[in-house]
Amino acid sequence: MEIETSRLIIRDFRKEDWIDVHTYASDPKVTEFMIWGPNSEDETKTYIEEQITKQQSVNRVDFEFGVILKETSQFIGGCGIYIKERNAEIGYCFSPEYWGHGYATEASEAMLEFGFKQFHVHRVFATCRPGNHASANVMKRIGMKQEGHLREHMWHKGRYHDSYLFSILEHEYSQGNLR
Repeated sequence: MEIETSRLIIRDFRKEDWIDVHTYASDPKVTEFMIWGPNSEDETKTYIEEQITKQQSVNRVDFEFGVILKETSQFIGGCGIYIKERNAEIGYCFSPEYWGHGYATEASEAMLEFGFKQFHVHRVFATCRPGNHASANVMKRIGMKQEGHLREHMWHKGRYHDSYLFSILEHEYSQGNLR
């Protein structure tokens, strides 16, 4: 599967992508706010293998994609959408050298369009740790509203973590984000 935006090619992972994914998935700076990582090589390879297996699903509802910069064909990060009934969750992670260029926003907009237009979901949500201001700003830029602050709701990396919860409803997307 492949989705194209003005600057990006968003496509299913391939086996050889593990090398590019591992570049950022093993970086403590990148994984600081994630519930995974930093990854070992084996963890990254296993992740890619799991995603390739999910691609074969007849009624696929979990989509993890590699993000490629059109201009250079450089692999720059990943994004995804996970559909459960009429709700969906989106996420993204990029190599630090590509932070601050609007790629996460562009990829996330593509995930919204995919969820609303292909799967006719009612609501798309995303979370981020409160300290991850850049991620919160991406969600705001794509029209999501902050619904709440989930306090110490998840345990990982040896402690409880908070999350900000953002969402956008189908009618809000249709009114403000049609392309």
